[in-house]
Amino acid sequence: MRRAVCPGSFDPITNGHLDIIGRASRLYDVVHVAVMINQSKKGLFEIDERIELIREVTAEFGNVQVESFHGLLVDFCKQRDIPAVVKGLRAVSDFDYELQMAQMNIGLSGVETLFVPTNPTYSFLSSSLVKEVAAWGGDVSHLVPEPVLAALGDRLRRK
Repeated sequence: MRRAVCPGSFDPITNGHLDIIGRASRLYDVVHVAVMINQSKKGLFEIDERIELIREVTAEFGNVQVESFHGLLVDFCKQRDIPAVVKGLRAVSDFDYELQMAQMNIGLSGVETLFVPTNPTYSFLSSSLVKEVAAWGGDVSHLVPEPVLAALGDRLRRK
């Protein structure tokens, strides 16, 4: 069985993330979406909320499993016998950082990294940008799936 992981913080998941996950789901039998737990950062959404949103918006793919992880991604991969990481690249600046991570990962454990160029429609898109625009009342409806838009609006109204 061909397995890969798409890691990230997904705070929140965007249409750009979904594009990469969907493309990976066509190439692999099982795609694990690994939601990174970073204790030193306070996200807009709790880890469990992110997982639930991701499960909801990836259900159509049928072969995506979503869970959290803490620590090294290569350890997550080893524990689940996942030989490949799939990462979307938006720009050259992404490549510089992700290449270093890929080289470290293969050196530590033999886990390969596949880079997928982001759909140009989403080349500027990041979770941070979505949160900032939404916080100022901007329209992000074309940047996130509907369940995320609703959760984002609800969360920002409560803040």
